[in-house]
Amino acid sequence: MAVAELELDAPDGSGARIGPAPGGPPLDAVPRDGDDRRVFALVRLRGRPVGTVVGRVRTGEDPASVLAGQAADEITLPDTPPRPPAGDVPRATVVVATRERPAQLARALESLLAQDHPDFDVVVVDNAPATTATRDLIASVYGERGVRYAREPVPGLAAAHNRGIAVAESDVLAFTDDDVIADPHWLSALTLPFGEDPGLACVTGLILPARLGTPAQVLLESHGGFAKGFAARRYDPARPPADEPLFPFTAGRFGSGANMAFRAGPLKAVGGFDPATGTGTPARGGDDLYAFVRLLAEGYPLLYTPEAIVWHHHRESWRDLCGQAYGYGAGLTACLTALLVRRPALLPPLLARLPRGLAHARTMTAQRAGGAAGRAGAPGAHGAYTYPWPRHLSRLERRGLLYGPLGYARARLAVRGTERPWEAT
Repeated sequence: MAVAELELDAPDGSGARIGPAPGGPPLDAVPRDGDDRRVFALVRLRGRPVGTVVGRVRTGEDPASVLAGQAADEITLPDTPPRPPAGDVPRATVVVATRERPAQLARALESLLAQDHPDFDVVVVDNAPATTATRDLIASVYGERGVRYAREPVPGLAAAHNRGIAVAESDVLAFTDDDVIADPHWLSALTLPFGEDPGLACVTGLILPARLGTPAQVLLESHGGFAKGFAARRYDPARPPADEPLFPFTAGRFGSGANMAFRAGPLKAVGGFDPATGTGTPARGGDDLYAFVRLLAEGYPLLYTPEAIVWHHHRESWRDLCGQAYGYGAGLTACLTALLVRRPALLPPLLARLPRGLAHARTMTAQRAGGAAGRAGAPGAHGAYTYPWPRHLSRLERRGLLYGPLGYARARLAVRGTERPWEAT
């Protein structure tokens, strides 16, 4: 399946136009399915993301016209004015944690160095490296372009992120992964809300697939991927959302670690990321979810904005998808365990939400034999849970849910006595 960007109203007045997603192959390079080429497209209106469509383009048809017509039928288009120039965006530091993936890292760094943000720097944190490949890449190619290198010996994504917090020199810290390509407007869109709302502690953004070239990639995106929709939303603990009965414990609704930014002061005040969570630890994940809920529990609002876009390279193989399904379950319950250990006062509200939480977990991880006809089960129907989800993956997610607390306990033992880098003497 090709991945594309569809602009419905080009600035030059030429009408709809389409092109490949950043870093992706040309549309005509994607193999056809018979006479059709399947296309997943981000739909923009005068630059602003408004939705996605999945369509089939036949030989000889104009992809832009076909998909624009489909978008008109499927997406309620807002009366969106042209995107204004970036306002008073605060200075930011972008932290990229990585481990032994220099080729992917280079691709990500190229997109970060092309940002339209007026004042930022980039820090690469090399997490428990086995070789000097990352350090050599930064020294030989990116050091002279302003990218800084930091090494974190403690394995785990949370530990790497904490190292980034310690070495950053900005009040706003943006985090992304080495397997993304950032939209040129990503950092401006992600950090602008901090300048507009002094009370915000966290902003998250939209994550879309960079490629859908294997069944595993399509299945993950169909299951919901990492996207959280195309409407901005503010989560305020002072005014809990009426449609979120599990708030703030359904942290996965708030965003994901590949696209998040924090105000440094509040993040440090809650201890940063729990080093016993995250990829690379026995907990398998949950570091981003922990930070979201921890800040919300302290009364800080969180904002999700679809304007801040990164394109994520999903894992390609079935084996990787199995590991990801297990990690999702483990990371969620590891996060909840970490929250109770670090802030026991959250136990009563968590227990009060437990029955609904268990029902939600069953729905989220349920086996699904198939979806409804049409688009309902297609990639882009984020959060609909209508696409087929194999029994094996369902079992792995639920097994991960059971393992998460044990994984957190093991990880906590491994990092016992480790200080936060900014607190070390």
